[in-house]
Amino acid sequence: MRRLLQVALLLSLPGSAVAQTAGSAPLVQTAAAAAPAPGAIVFAYFKEPGTQGIYFALSRDGYTFTPLNDGQPWIKPDTPGEITRDVFITREPSGSGFRAVWTWAWKGSTLGTASSIDLMTWSHQTEVPIMRDFPAVRNVWAPETYWDDKAKHWLLIWSSAVHGMTEGNRIWASRTKDFVTFSKPAVFFDPGFVVIDATMFHRNFDGKNDWVFVVKDQSIDPLRYQVRWTSGAGVEGPWTALSGPITESWSEGPSVIKIRDKWIVYYDHYRAPRARYEGVETDDWVHWSSVNDKMHFPDYAKHGSFFRVTNAEADRLLSRHDPPPTAPVTHQ
Repeated sequence: MRRLLQVALLLSLPGSAVAQTAGSAPLVQTAAAAAPAPGAIVFAYFKEPGTQGIYFALSRDGYTFTPLNDGQPWIKPDTPGEITRDVFITREPSGSGFRAVWTWAWKGSTLGTASSIDLMTWSHQTEVPIMRDFPAVRNVWAPETYWDDKAKHWLLIWSSAVHGMTEGNRIWASRTKDFVTFSKPAVFFDPGFVVIDATMFHRNFDGKNDWVFVVKDQSIDPLRYQVRWTSGAGVEGPWTALSGPITESWSEGPSVIKIRDKWIVYYDHYRAPRARYEGVETDDWVHWSSVNDKMHFPDYAKHGSFFRVTNAEADRLLSRHDPPPTAPVTHQ
């Protein structure tokens, strides 16, 4: 019965509510750029302590996300000691297949990646020592990938702190054609204070065709821990001055989706007693309002990302029902 209710809910939501971003951007940002509307939006996320795997939830309207696979992990870690935090999934530039990247460990120089043709089965999970040329690196967090069609390579961004080089985290970048060889990383975005959890979104707005760069301001003095944004003509910038905060403190892991004429920034509000997913939306990039009263997210969802799928792909995702685990999973 639960499976039937899940399918009925998702199929009853209006597919026409999912607006396709128009424009001729030279980069595949997420599956949104390749999947035709109407369709669905997949939310990929993790749960604490980050060792269970990657979870999927599906939405037809961009506000209500129902867990897939009966709430069980979609992609489970396949390497001892691996975690799967801060997952980002995007469609391959050909339009066929998907690429995932995620935080592999709390400390160290590596990130995780895997690929899939159909979202149902995934390749072996590869640990990429992306920051091995920087022995003083402390961490590699929240990677994301963007295909540069003109240069024919992936732009890979993430957060790292390197002792003796940066005072806390900055956004770093590398480029790769095949996720086998990578250019030497370099600092990509440094506003002069600690930042993490960067994401990008191609925007057609007010006659402009540009890129929005959204990031967590992790300043301690004064304490912010809030989401801010900037914009630039291309995925490499140059970036304008950062906006003021668009969320309250203790917010991180932003992702941007467009629904009809509004842009929504969803984020992980991780501070008790109200630790949960939250969101704000805008139609002018000046005024922001909460969507907390109309959004519904899976329990315990943490720092994830969003990508679009076709109706056929959504139907295939809805068909998966793994056997239940033999022991209950506890959450922190």
